[in-house]
Amino acid sequence: MKNPSFVVRVLTVFAALGLLAGFARAEETAAPAASGAGPGQRPPMPEPANPKLPSLILIGDSTVRNGRDDGQGKGPEGQWGWGHAIAEFFDPAKINVVNRAVGGLSSRTYLTGGHWERALALVKPGDIVMMQFGHNDGGAINDTSRARASIRGTGDETQEIDNLLTKKHEVVHTYGWYLRKFIDDARARGATPIVCSLIPRKSWDQAGRINRSKADYAGWAAEVAAQEKIAFIDLNEIVARRYDALGHDAVMKLFPQVTPDEHTHTNWAGAELNAECVVAGSKSLQPDPLAGFYSEKAKDITPADLRRPEPKPAATPAAPAK
Repeated sequence: MKNPSFVVRVLTVFAALGLLAGFARAEETAAPAASGAGPGQRPPMPEPANPKLPSLILIGDSTVRNGRDDGQGKGPEGQWGWGHAIAEFFDPAKINVVNRAVGGLSSRTYLTGGHWERALALVKPGDIVMMQFGHNDGGAINDTSRARASIRGTGDETQEIDNLLTKKHEVVHTYGWYLRKFIDDARARGATPIVCSLIPRKSWDQAGRINRSKADYAGWAAEVAAQEKIAFIDLNEIVARRYDALGHDAVMKLFPQVTPDEHTHTNWAGAELNAECVVAGSKSLQPDPLAGFYSEKAKDITPADLRRPEPKPAATPAAPAK
């Protein structure tokens, strides 16, 4: 062999490059477990199982994809997002269901944390991007804990901050602005965006009805969808009506029994019910962007009809849950 030292140097360079590539791949799968929660590891996010098929790409918070999407090892009584359960309602031979939601994020931090950029890279013409945000968009705009709130409303207001958490200068926008950003980017990729209002919490009013969010995030989501002339699923109202019809005691069973105070994250039974409501809402759209992709399990789900009178609560709790 001529000049063996040269060969050794070349092999060393290639090895180093390979190691750097490995670091780059590892960094791509590393992210905070939740906004403001400090550094942690998360498993690689799901990607389309068959890139040749159209994809339903979900973006949102923990009510869509909770934690590591494994129920915390507690089985059906763990916390589950509806984005996991909804896969069963679609035929994998016809469409990929790709749940890119991340627990702990708001519409703002889903964008600023780079999650939308990575999800958008998967989007191709003919895909459907379904979004549900709102649960984490309240609170502090700037603090050392989470710094995840968006500005309330749907306007073009902005607030410039030096982010105490990220140590970066940032221009914060309204909740509606972030939704429009996701919508515009999805459209630019040739995809169909669908906006869902946020699922309701386990919380009742004095009349024994599930509290709605029409005055804020559910109403703002509807407003943005109407402005952009895109499909809207009023998941907040559809699920709330299902809860009202079921009654207080039955609704309690849709949330983890091991954590009785949990009022936001459902167990598996609750995730399935919420997923059914998403399908019912989609079937009510004219036209339904997901028609033709449903599995046999979705066959008997009837379209949601919010024109019907609201059901009376099946049972009134002794005191409204906080």
